[in-house]
Amino acid sequence: MTVREIVRIGHPVLRQPARPVPPQEVGAAWVQSLIDDLIDTMRAACGAGLAANQIGEPVRVCVIEVGDNPRYPYKPRIPLTVLVNPELELLTDEVFDNYEGCLSVPDLRGVVARRVRVRVRALDRHGAPIDRVVEGLSAGTFQHELDHLDGVLFVDRVTDPHTLATWDEFDRRHREAFVHRVEALVARFGS
Repeated sequence: MTVREIVRIGHPVLRQPARPVPPQEVGAAWVQSLIDDLIDTMRAACGAGLAANQIGEPVRVCVIEVGDNPRYPYKPRIPLTVLVNPELELLTDEVFDNYEGCLSVPDLRGVVARRVRVRVRALDRHGAPIDRVVEGLSAGTFQHELDHLDGVLFVDRVTDPHTLATWDEFDRRHREAFVHRVEALVARFGS
């Protein structure tokens, strides 16, 4: 198990658009090792996802997984998903307000408008194509991680800076109303 350091806001690699992995190299040892490190690091940090540039590697690879995550008990399950060279297509103009945080921006949360339905096309860790429509709260998770690969942090997308809050203040003042809203979203989309 290799848990890597998660770089934080201010590190230039977080603002660098990630370069694609040559498709013929997806099975290469360096890519497979990077994927394993991303999974181990995400799980150790109790994250819902992690992009390669968050561990200092500006390549288009990210991992997403939501299970029994103590940080996000309201999030629907997402099985371990490895995305190599992912591309995002917005399928609707409908948005929802997502109170987001980030492992690279510790102890801060803020409201980001996310689309409720997106299509993700990528390669999996073995080079097989993925073409998946993601809806509801889970769509926000995918958009967050793919933003990282474009050098965008959630703080860039916060709709109103007055929504920024520490984890403690979010828990104290905003969690209940947010969870109530997203439970309706999860009930609507099942994800």
